[in-house]
Amino acid sequence: MRRRSGIELKTPDQLIGMRRAGLVVAAALQATAGSVRAGVTTADLDAVAAEVIRTSGATPSFLDYHGFPAVTCISVNSEIVHGIPGPRVLAEGDSVSIDCGAIVDGWHGDSAVTVQVGNGSEQARELSEATRLAMWHGIAAARLGGTVGDVSAAVEGFVRSWPTPYGIVREYTGHGIGSAMHQPPDVPNLGRAGKGPKIVPGLALAIEPMLTVGDPANSVLDDDWTVVTDDGSLACHWEHTMTVTEGGIWVLTSPDGGEAMLAELGAPFGSLAD
Repeated sequence: MRRRSGIELKTPDQLIGMRRAGLVVAAALQATAGSVRAGVTTADLDAVAAEVIRTSGATPSFLDYHGFPAVTCISVNSEIVHGIPGPRVLAEGDSVSIDCGAIVDGWHGDSAVTVQVGNGSEQARELSEATRLAMWHGIAAARLGGTVGDVSAAVEGFVRSWPTPYGIVREYTGHGIGSAMHQPPDVPNLGRAGKGPKIVPGLALAIEPMLTVGDPANSVLDDDWTVVTDDGSLACHWEHTMTVTEGGIWVLTSPDGGEAMLAELGAPFGSLAD
């Protein structure tokens, strides 16, 4: 591991360690999302993720992070990010964002998905798909020798091209990740191509667009964590941890490393591990 301008750069072996953490996160999210249904509490969902992380021999990234009291962030409907799991009972049609992190041998993985309770509304499904695809377009824009601004511009450009206009949350961004969950550089979801730090071997980033149906203006609730839209409009959050190798892009928190989606988008896949 070395640093360039304060940015942590991982060796290939360290990136493989991050992949192990990423696969724990992927398994935890798959189990938790699969448990979403009407009548379940957000605390119930948190317990599912906690059990997967525990039985994998990993440590939760979020629990006690700056005092956060849970293993996952679970944000419902107008909650954008950092929702605290608790007694809230999910109802048919709710939109549920689940954000999870895990540590394996000192290396972090961080990822988020949004799912619907039951079929959800058409509006919620469309917002989730736009957010998910914006994330993937940002990931696919990363190239060695390119910049973080290329990722930001790709996320913004995709959202602006979507037939339905959505708000892009500015205040909360993606980030560097590695031996700590949040590291430089920030990865905004709006920006200009060619700007920002260079993308070089060993850089790992968490790409995480947050979109809203209405105005993206937001506030933090009295719990000092949960971020909500000021106008009460629906919000959505997707996230993956990724890196760029000499061969191409490797999505550390995707079970297939991102290979299928990268092929669909015409971007090179560059796993360091079998």
